[in-house]
Amino acid sequence: MGLSRNLAPALSAFLALLASSHPALSASPPEVASCLACHGAQGEGMAAAGYPRLAGLSAEYITGQLNAYIDGRRVNAVMRPMAMPLTATQIQGIATFFSSLPAPAQPSTPLTDATQNALGQQLAEHGDWNAGIPACFNCHAPGGVGLPPAFPPIVGQPATYSESQIQAWKNGTRQGAPQNLANALMHSVALRMNDTQTKAVSAWLAAQPTSAPQTSPTAAAKTKP
Repeated sequence: MGLSRNLAPALSAFLALLASSHPALSASPPEVASCLACHGAQGEGMAAAGYPRLAGLSAEYITGQLNAYIDGRRVNAVMRPMAMPLTATQIQGIATFFSSLPAPAQPSTPLTDATQNALGQQLAEHGDWNAGIPACFNCHAPGGVGLPPAFPPIVGQPATYSESQIQAWKNGTRQGAPQNLANALMHSVALRMNDTQTKAVSAWLAAQPTSAPQTSPTAAAKTKP
């Protein structure tokens, strides 16, 4: 307890300094500070570490994912302890904050492996119906910009993150709300994908260009897959 009291002023000072350095943080709920440490000062994600972009995701989607960590439907040793102490009000504040940030722009970064590039594009745009794999864009909207609230944007996310999530859907460590049909869909699709396909489509999606701001959740919701 004594150690905690001694650290509290230093932590408060650190967060105040961090807020003054990042305008987005200064206008955010206090609990957002810990999110930005991994997901970037503007919610842009950290590709090198495999941390996904949160900026521009719908508030409903973010709320659902935080609750999934709390409920144990998403298994992650880092995120569950971060999510567990949050109140419903704090979760809503975090979700509203990140949904209000524009998704960052990134240029196209063509893959050097032509075979992997072709396979990734095929799976994203057309799928592999012989293997029972629908196109990613069938559900996540043309261009992979997302179809809120069930289907998030998938272009521009770190390849290692997308790959890990396909594996999580496959092995059951990521599950959606029971009433959400996307849960059963993603699990069944992931089970049909081999490691080569998973790596290829994850790499291809990560290499695609994004514009700022990307299609807003409201506009995307009007786009049919």
